[in-house]
Amino acid sequence: MNATSPVAGVFPVELKGVSTRFGRTWVHRNIDLAVPVGEVVALVGGSGSGKTTLLRQMVGLLQPAAGEVRLFGEPLFSGSRADQLARRHRFGMLFQHGALFSALNVFANVAFPLREFGVSDEAMLRDLVLLKLAMAELEPDVALRMPAELSGGMIKRVALARALALEPELLILDEPTAGLDPDLSAGFVRLIRALHKALGLTVILVTHDLDTLAALATRVAVLSEGRILAFGPLDEIMTVQDPFIERFFHSERSQVALARGRAEN
Repeated sequence: MNATSPVAGVFPVELKGVSTRFGRTWVHRNIDLAVPVGEVVALVGGSGSGKTTLLRQMVGLLQPAAGEVRLFGEPLFSGSRADQLARRHRFGMLFQHGALFSALNVFANVAFPLREFGVSDEAMLRDLVLLKLAMAELEPDVALRMPAELSGGMIKRVALARALALEPELLILDEPTAGLDPDLSAGFVRLIRALHKALGLTVILVTHDLDTLAALATRVAVLSEGRILAFGPLDEIMTVQDPFIERFFHSERSQVALARGRAEN
């Protein structure tokens, strides 16, 4: 189940002229963004700026009104059904609230994508599920629990194990530390950082948490007024003269959070 090797010069995710409209309201206009291999890109923006919408377009859950989304150098919806399934095999997504199937136990939740992609041998399934749970720092006995029996932190980790089930090259995280207390949040950030390094992942995350951003991101994309206002390393982003960047990064509270996050890095 090894992922396809990255091709030199090909971006895991590339947006070309992406525009998004809901009714008469334009959320994005002509967004261009290319995410390099191996980077951890944090997407930030104000409430209602369309951050999660952009993530959902990257994985095909929503289609833009105009423009093109490319994954691994290919248009997202190009090719046969088999081609599209193979492309989807190469990324995993962690939704903000986990999005676990409430009627299935943890084992069945993590096994779900494996079964969908053809793993039917029960012994192999068991080994793979336990491996993914271990990668998310969960004990084997968690496999028998139902989602309703899990804490918020454990739900995040089970959802992460499921996102890693198909050995993706690209990991997409929607508010990965939202709702976690500071200790659990810091532990989850350390886990993501370790997995990024060990597995050579490209990571895209939406976050409003500056501790998380400073501890994880190698690049930051700022979404404002329907466009990518700035894209680059955090230190470069903070030199951009813009009211949103001033409010988001330069308040006293923001500076304290960024310092904490950098100390974790």
